[in-house]
Amino acid sequence: MRVSVLDAPGKLRLEDRPVPVPGPGEVLVRIASVGVCGSDTHYYREGRIGSFVVESPLVLGHEASGRIEAVGDGVDPARVGHRVSLEPGIPQPYSKQTLSGHYNLDPDVRFFATPPVDGTFAEYVVHPAAFSHPVPEHVSDDAAALLEPLSVALAARAAGQVQLGDKVLVAGAGPIGLLVSAVCTLAGADVTVTDVRAERLDAAARYGAAHTFTSADAPEPAPEYQVFVDATGAEPAVLSGIQRLAPRGRCVLVGMGADTIALPVPLVQGRELTITGTFRYANTWPLAVDIASRGLVDLDGLVTSRHGLDDVEAALVAGAREGALKAVITP
Repeated sequence: MRVSVLDAPGKLRLEDRPVPVPGPGEVLVRIASVGVCGSDTHYYREGRIGSFVVESPLVLGHEASGRIEAVGDGVDPARVGHRVSLEPGIPQPYSKQTLSGHYNLDPDVRFFATPPVDGTFAEYVVHPAAFSHPVPEHVSDDAAALLEPLSVALAARAAGQVQLGDKVLVAGAGPIGLLVSAVCTLAGADVTVTDVRAERLDAAARYGAAHTFTSADAPEPAPEYQVFVDATGAEPAVLSGIQRLAPRGRCVLVGMGADTIALPVPLVQGRELTITGTFRYANTWPLAVDIASRGLVDLDGLVTSRHGLDDVEAALVAGAREGALKAVITP
């Protein structure tokens, strides 16, 4: 099979590797579609994200869908031929975090395309059957792959405890911000989306945002929102959003950017604000599959370019183009 390999920042190559063999409890999946995430681009450009450093050749890609081609021992052979969406993080089965239901926080989780674990820019991968989630035939390959960023959005909505009637502010109209807007709208919230790029706000309206503004035309901060979700990681966006939270408001940090931010402590204390982060997701795939199956969120509408394994570099830099949202790799 062919695999796209990152040797060092800015250095990709195609490599031939044997098709892997599924072990006990695993399935062999022929990859159909892989969404390109900002983390993939960051590894490509910088070679690291925080403490995760590319020190040896790495296969990128973690938003994946495909079809089961073979199964290992202990897996029902009837699953061969089934289409699946791959949940990319595999925890240790008996860790304290896994047993408490928060398996995403297992410190030893093995996550696609997080050094030293290879990802899915490949023609085939093996994966635990339990984390290879069936999807209906009417859900496209791209949409099945993008259940991963939809899961990020569902986790953010849950962390913010978004309720019917809440006013929600979302910073960032990239794929994650748009999906956060969509799922919060489904929950009955009144959503506002902001971005520095005005052309992205047209997309925000398609994903449920009732109101939009850019930093250039932002209204004066007023404490009117019950929930603020940051999908940028940019300190100015975070601080602006916190200033707009009503008393007892909730701030959810999803975007990864600045390592440290100087918080306005008197404001946080005076309004009794809650600030939390999210780290990926847990137990989201069944709901994500249901949302996609019923067409409640337009996942296919996020895709703005498609690329083969010999065109991965173009996919990794596609997000910088005007109007770009999500590039996908189709091995």
